[in-house]
Amino acid sequence: MARKQLKQRYIDAAGEGMLSYASLMFQNEGGIAPFYSGVGTSAIQSATEKALYFFAYTFFKNGYVNITGDSSIGALPNLILGCMAEWAHLPITLPIDCVTTAIQTDDKNRGAFVLMGNILSEKGIGGFYKGIQAYVVLCLKPAIQYTVYEQVKQIVITARRLQAHGKAVVDDSLSAAEAFFLGMFARIVATMLTYPYLRAKVLLQSTYGNAKVKPTIPQMIAEQLSKGGLHSVYQGIGPELTRGVFSAALMMMVKERIGVVVRALIDGQSTPQKREGNN
Repeated sequence: MARKQLKQRYIDAAGEGMLSYASLMFQNEGGIAPFYSGVGTSAIQSATEKALYFFAYTFFKNGYVNITGDSSIGALPNLILGCMAEWAHLPITLPIDCVTTAIQTDDKNRGAFVLMGNILSEKGIGGFYKGIQAYVVLCLKPAIQYTVYEQVKQIVITARRLQAHGKAVVDDSLSAAEAFFLGMFARIVATMLTYPYLRAKVLLQSTYGNAKVKPTIPQMIAEQLSKGGLHSVYQGIGPELTRGVFSAALMMMVKERIGVVVRALIDGQSTPQKREGNN
């Protein structure tokens, strides 16, 4: 009975918001440790995913420019290239994500290798790619994020060049602050557009589990809309935005600064400012 009561408390806390749920976890699951469950594999998955995404995106982008001869990539081609880059890393990163999820939801605190063995024995290799069909839509999230980032960045650089009137060499990179806030904005746009699908996918997995007959994700979204309107469709978006926005903002800021350093090293200059000062 106590177990059922605790489960109901978690359900109620989830409805109340992120802080209530986090407080309940802290009180009942041993302090701060549960918040970092699976952090090792999660870090590996995230780092691998982002590295492979940017590698694939740069590869496809350079190929597009070489084929079309147009270095100014529009929003639609950018979106398509982003989707292609997202699919490119899934064969490697989706199994890591699957193991991370298993660690975070495992009540017995078994290790990653034990859980990997269980997945293999129960479902085979296909068990590591459960839910891959959802990426037909979910690939749009990073694609939208980086498309928004790149398109707005182009606008900022173009405006900077117009202000310079050809009197100085214009740095084609963003400052740390510009990259940080643009990264935040891009992630907010991407999350708001794709969250209803992501929530419906999670609800479908948790509610119907191994049921033989399942509704489609569009049907789940329609069901949530009919029950609670937009509030139901976007329930839980607070934690998702909090995690995603700061993660994306910091990532884009670091990426932009690393890009500046790499270009400076290739050019044989210590900083972009030094290059401008020689003109």
